Parts: sequence; C-alpha cells; structure tokens
Amino acid sequence: MDYYQILEVEKNASKDDIKKAFRQKARKLHPDVNKEPDAEEKFKELGKAYETLMDDEKRALYDQYGEDGLKNAGYSSSGPFDFGFGDINEIFSSFFGGGFGGGYRENPNAPRRGADLRMDIRIDFMDAMNGIEKEINIEHTEPCEACNSTGFDKNAKDTVCKTCGGQGRVQQNVRSILGSFTSVTTCPKCHGTGRSPESFCKTCKGEGGVRTNKKIKIKIPKGVDTGSKIRLSHEGNAGKNGGAPGDLYIVLLVKESEKFIRDGADIHTVLEISPAQAVLGDKVIVETIDGNVEMNVPSGIQNLDKLLLKGRGVPFLGSDSQRGNHYVTVKILTPTKINKEEEKLYRALYEIGKNKETTGKESLMEKVKTALGK
Repeated sequence: MDYYQILEVEKNASKDDIKKAFRQKARKLHPDVNKEPDAEEKFKELGKAYETLMDDEKRALYDQYGEDGLKNAGYSSSGPFDFGFGDINEIFSSFFGGGFGGGYRENPNAPRRGADLRMDIRIDFMDAMNGIEKEINIEHTEPCEACNSTGFDKNAKDTVCKTCGGQGRVQQNVRSILGSFTSVTTCPKCHGTGRSPESFCKTCKGEGGVRTNKKIKIKIPKGVDTGSKIRLSHEGNAGKNGGAPGDLYIVLLVKESEKFIRDGADIHTVLEISPAQAVLGDKVIVETIDGNVEMNVPSGIQNLDKLLLKGRGVPFLGSDSQRGNHYVTVKILTPTKINKEEEKLYRALYEIGKNKETTGKESLMEKVKTALGK
C-alpha cells in the first residue's frame, strides 16, 4: 500500500494538495455514494493515508521506512499520541459533519480503551550511556471510583434521552462537498449513549475517568538516543465502560556532550599531540565514556590519523556485551611560541632534514651538535 498512490499525489505534495486530493477521492469512495463491495475498505485506506501524510512526524517516518517504520515507532493505524486527527472517524466527521453508514458506527456504551499519552524527557549524555533510574511526575486520567468508570451516576434513574429516544443517533440532512444527503449522526445531547444527560456521573462529568497526578519510577537503559521511546503499559488515560487504560510513551531527548561526538553506536574524540610525540610516539591518557584509559600513539603518526579503542563505544540496546567503538582523531599542534633553546633545536632539525641526502657516516647526534655549533 502506497499512501501517495492512494491519494494520487506526488511525494512532495503540500498539505493543501493532500487535503484537496482527499476531498476529491472521498467524493467517489464514500459508502453512501459508491456501492461497490470494496468501497468501505478503500474509504478506510484513504483515511489512513490522509491521517499519516497530514502529520509531519508520521509522514517523515513513512517516507523513510514505510508502514513498518510507523509500527516500530509505536504508531498504530490511528496514531497512538493523539496528534491532530486521533481517529479516522474524526477525519471524516471534520469534512462531512457527522457519521456515515452502519460500517462506521460504534456502540458508545461498549468498553473503550483509554487514549495513549506521550511525555518528552531530557536526559544528560552520560546518563544515556550508562542508563539511569528516574522518577517522573505524570498527569493522566484514572478510573472514576464514583461510577466504576462507566460515566453514569449509580444512583440516577436510567432515563432515556429525549432527543434521540434512546437510540443514540439522530438523522439529519447534511450539505457537504458530496452534495445534499441524509446522514445518521451521533446524538449531540447524549453523545450516543441513549441516556439522559442528567444521569451522567457528577464526579467525572460522564468521562469515566478523573485527572490525577502520579509519580512513577522508570528505568532508562544504556545506549538510548534522542528519539528512543519507552512504553509504559496502562499508564495512559483510563478507559471507559470498563475498557483498558491506554499506554504512556516516554520519548527521550539526549543532551549533546561537550567531550564526545556520537555517531550511532560509535564515539569520536580529538587528541591533540606535539610534533615530538608524533615523531617519536608516546603513551597518552584518553577520556572515554567509561573513564580514562591509556593508549599508545605510534611513532610517525600523521595529522588527522584515527586510532581505534575497540569496544569502548555506546552499549547496544538490549545487549550486555555488544558495544560500538571509540575513534580518536589525532591533531598535531604546531607551537606558536617557542624560546631560544627550542628555536635552536628546530633549526638543527631543519638543517638535518635539508642535508638528509649528504653522504657520510656522521651520526644523528653528531649532526645535531654540528648544527648547534657545539
């Protein structure tokens, strides 16, 4: 399934183009107009395509990874984070002013799962490398004890809604982009329950849940990165009519480090050394995400050469043993200020280099002494 083909738009289409294409396609595929057996299924696919491409975050994921990318990121077909259009039915309702044929009606008194929630948390770079247990404060709805999450007052008489006669739906004539037609919509008075608004629970106002602040502890594993998600089951909003609670998705934002550059599972740093260290080699201390380690700098190393510290990179998520590598880029610093003795030595080395091809069996130390006038 290609969402762009379903809507018949280009991949660089603007939101206005997508909205226009949706209106045109919906006019043809609407079940009240199109009587083909697969019209309803195509209409649902159209809604899913529209919902995805109108959301910048979902569209970016879809463009890069397709439907699998949306699923792996925690999105269901209707979008778990309640961004913009949270349900395909809402999309249709926003265009056409109400519900459609029987295929789209749901029993408002049936158990309904609570909404999923999203919370963004910013953590330090080293906490992302080492993992951390963190206490967070969340705000969600929990089941209303006064009505057992039904949304109705236990002591109220189960009176029938006078507007819809207990049916939960009303019929009305609607003018839309499809023209004039008769539409069956949810009763605006009882919200489809068929019961009198006077019987709604006074504590939760008929919602079945009450807003609550709650502190919980979460474990952030080693190796997470910006965009990593942690799913906390049943920590979203409460369900209704006995439905299960939704989930809470923790989205992590990792602060950048002043010392380390992360590239996937690898770490990069820069090591500054002197020309003498580059020529002769040396043992140096390098800071890694595990602490300081000793590393050999081989003699004759060149500027911007890279040294490898194997297995000193970022821990792989879900693995206790696998890790990336740490790459050290060597930067040879040329002195900008030198004293007279240092200048003599550099001049001596310069002369030696200049006369490298001169014949003779004079030792290197004798050449230095000669160059220094000793």
